[in-house]
Amino acid sequence: MENDMFCYQCEQTAGGKGCVKFGVCEKSPEVSNLQDLLIHQLKGIGFYGEKCLEKGEKIPSKINKFIADTMFSTLTNVNFDPERFVEYNIKANKFKRKLMRMAGDISNAPNNADYLAPENKRGMLLASENIGIMANEDLDMDIRSLRELLIYGLKGMAAYAHHSYVLNKFDDKVNGFFYKGLSATLNDSLTVDDLFNLNMKLGEVNLRCMEMLNKAHTDAYGHPTPTEVSITKKKGPFIIVSGHDLKDLHELLKQTEGKGINIYTHGEMLPAHGYPELNKFDHLVGNFGGAWQDQQKEFDNIPGAILMTTNCLMKPRESYSDRLFTTSIVGFPNTPYISEENEKKDFSEVINKALELGGFPDDEKDKKITVGFGHKAVLSHAEKIVDSVKKGNIKHFFVIGGCDGARSGRNYYTEFAEKTPKDTIILTLACGKYRFNKLKFGTVEGLPRLLDVGQCNDTYNAIVIAKALSEAFDCDINELPLSLVLSWYEQKAVAILLTLLHLDIKNIYLGPTLPAFVTPNILQVLTDKFKLTPISTADKDLEAILG
Repeated sequence: MENDMFCYQCEQTAGGKGCVKFGVCEKSPEVSNLQDLLIHQLKGIGFYGEKCLEKGEKIPSKINKFIADTMFSTLTNVNFDPERFVEYNIKANKFKRKLMRMAGDISNAPNNADYLAPENKRGMLLASENIGIMANEDLDMDIRSLRELLIYGLKGMAAYAHHSYVLNKFDDKVNGFFYKGLSATLNDSLTVDDLFNLNMKLGEVNLRCMEMLNKAHTDAYGHPTPTEVSITKKKGPFIIVSGHDLKDLHELLKQTEGKGINIYTHGEMLPAHGYPELNKFDHLVGNFGGAWQDQQKEFDNIPGAILMTTNCLMKPRESYSDRLFTTSIVGFPNTPYISEENEKKDFSEVINKALELGGFPDDEKDKKITVGFGHKAVLSHAEKIVDSVKKGNIKHFFVIGGCDGARSGRNYYTEFAEKTPKDTIILTLACGKYRFNKLKFGTVEGLPRLLDVGQCNDTYNAIVIAKALSEAFDCDINELPLSLVLSWYEQKAVAILLTLLHLDIKNIYLGPTLPAFVTPNILQVLTDKFKLTPISTADKDLEAILG
């Protein structure tokens, strides 16, 4: 059986071209090919789902949620368990059959829309040999590029939709666009212009999805407020919670209350400390470690338990594989998994492991950083900010954020942040902030120079802040003294970029490398239309921005 793969969806893909033998993320060809088969299945589900919506049929919520969950499961560093993808493909058959019945007789279905996967892993792997990204060698390169851009944007939006579903928020227009977008990737009549416009539409719908998620978070846990967070170890048993799912953290906090267990956030969970309904738990004691790519070193032989709630999982080392637990759409072979029963999760296994391991023996000297600068917190100072800009006391705003990663070149973002003038403000979000969030930037006009806006899931906050400032100055966002300097790694960053382009935000600096799936022709269009600029050096880019 063929044991090759092809994947180029992340920034660190091999040679900047594509992983063909094994994923740089450590995804196996088996998992990669089962994921390709699942995406192939979802495209057909998209076609029949769109036909159902055109007829006025109401698609069951469980199918809408299935699309969000399974597309999210194929993101980089989410799920490495082949058996889960076998289950997903079997379930996809069931849901596709249902939508085909609902849609009725259709004479113009594209090739493969009605494809149903074999019901066993061996059959699926054999079938996947003719299904991957490069299966159709005759497909126009720019068409393939835009189809993949659309798929990866949909994967990113699926992450936000998944988190919203977890908190019982959903939106019919967001759900509907998943069917439309997936269906479009099977439509051979669509031109380069058609697909480009669909990608811009995805950016618009993703903005709606991120707004929905922001409301889900703030309705459940309150608006983030500036909060000091300890970044040092405390004596006693502990659990580290990583990923993005605030509900999992909240449930674990409730289940560990009074048990003498310290809870630390990790990675993208750091912003949780700013939410009043989460921060009220005294045993939420701080944040552990740095960004996701350091976990294998930081978790090595750790005397506590780890809960991975969403993406950013790396292959667990033997020294901690018995104490790392996954949940939701996350998975790794032979790793303990916490399932959900009747919308509840029992974290007893994680709790018992933490108590068994005993935790850190001593307290460290306390160090703190500040998080919680959501749009409401920042805009409470809007009048002062506007006045300071008009007086020339605040010269510029930089949004420096995005995904972190292991590839060399990301020290650019640390250097850039360090070299920003002292009369400027940095807004940061997502795990890219770990490059510089422990540095001292001081204050300007009584405000911290570094404002942590949250997770990548919280990009909506930065957009609201930018829009509010543009209204206050009665100008276009592009006329503000505001520059975006972004790093990307995975598919949520793709969705966010498409949203920024939909908003016609120009002169974005992007790095550390440009996506392998974007052809020179498509890149030229993005450069001409939006002035999208690859990063160069911190000094050169700062000079270009500030003059």
